[in-house]
Amino acid sequence: MLKPRKPDPMKDTFSSSTASQAVAHSDLMVPSEGNFTRPRRYVQAQPLQAELVIENETGREAHVANAALSTTVQRDLWDLLHEQSPGKDQHMLEGSQATADFRATDVSRAFDVLRTRLRQTAKQNGWVNIGVASPTAGCGTTFTATNLAASLARVPSSRTVLMDFNMRDPGIASALDMDPNAAGSLRDFLAGDVAISDYILRASSTLAVGLGAKPLVDAAEIMQDPDTAISLAEMRAALRPDIVLYDLPPLLTYDDTAAFLPQLDGILLVSDGTQTMAKHLAECERVLADQVPLLGVILNRARASSIERY
Repeated sequence: MLKPRKPDPMKDTFSSSTASQAVAHSDLMVPSEGNFTRPRRYVQAQPLQAELVIENETGREAHVANAALSTTVQRDLWDLLHEQSPGKDQHMLEGSQATADFRATDVSRAFDVLRTRLRQTAKQNGWVNIGVASPTAGCGTTFTATNLAASLARVPSSRTVLMDFNMRDPGIASALDMDPNAAGSLRDFLAGDVAISDYILRASSTLAVGLGAKPLVDAAEIMQDPDTAISLAEMRAALRPDIVLYDLPPLLTYDDTAAFLPQLDGILLVSDGTQTMAKHLAECERVLADQVPLLGVILNRARASSIERY
C-alpha cells in the first residue's frame, strides 16, 4: 500500500536562487557555532559569514560564499524542548492504562502495520516530510495523523515530529488534550519570530508536536511564504527527526495543501467510507500528479458497501 508510484529522489523542502534564502535539507553544511534558541529574525541581525554548500536540482554542488546564515545544523535541541504530556486519558501517554488498552485493539495494530511500512518506504527513499490529508473535511485526518504519530513514537530511539498544519481548523491540541497556548504561535514560529525551542513541545522522549491555537484564514499564503520553508528546514536540522508528519487541510476544499505539496516527500490520503467517492480520489490524484508521491489511501470508517465503490 505504501509503495510510491514513482521512485522520485528525495526532494529538498526548500530551494532558492538567492543566498539569503538558501536552506537545504541534510545537504546543508554550516558552521558549528550558532543559536537555535533565539528567533531567526534576532539572529539575522547578527549574520554569520560562511560558505554554504547546496546540492542543486541537477545534482551538482553550488557554492554560495559569504551567505548570511541564521542557524547551525550541529546543535541538537531535542532534549531542550519544553515538555508537555498529553492528557491522562490519551493513549499517546507513555505507560498509561489508556495506552495499554489501546494497544490491544485492531485499530492500534492497523496503525502499527502502517507505521512499519511507512518507515521502510521513507528510509529506502531518504524521505522525512510526510503529509496526511483527505479529499474533504470530516474524513479523520487528525485521527489518522495523531495515531500514526503515536505508533511511530513507540519505536525505541526514534524521533517523530507531528505538525498541525490544518491552520483553518487546528485539531491536534484537542485530540491530544494539550494546551496550544503553552508555547509560541504557529504563525510567529513560521515567520521566524519565535525560536524552535519556544514553539515545538516534547510530548514524550520520542514525540514532539507543533500545535495550532486558533484558525488562520490566510493559511495558503503562510504555506507558500519562503519564511515557512526556512523555518521548517531549521526545525529539521535542529531536532533531527526520522519523520515529520503534517496534519493537512482537505485537498479539495482549499488550496492550502496544494500550496504545501512542494515541501513534502510523500502524502497519505485518508478516505471516509461514509462520504468519500471514487471521483474524489481521482481528483486528488490529479492534483498530486507529478508533484508528490501518493504513498497510499487509508480507508477510515470502512463498510462493506463503501469498499465496493473503490
